Amino acid sequence: MCYNCGCGIPDDDMGNSDNITNATFAKAAAASGQSAEEAKKQTLAMLKKELGDGAA
Repeated sequence: MCYNCGCGIPDDDMGNSDNITNATFAKAAAASGQSAEEAKKQTLAMLKKELGDGAA
């Protein structure tokens, strides 16, 4: 769940499937006909847009 809590374990949903994991990206990528890596890149681009390029 590292994508939304910062735990550093991107494949562990901590017992809650609503948390964002690598599986989340794989599922979203399949829905869009892209790789999980591309889905992550597109997500990063959107997050930068939403939060501003200097967001930390």
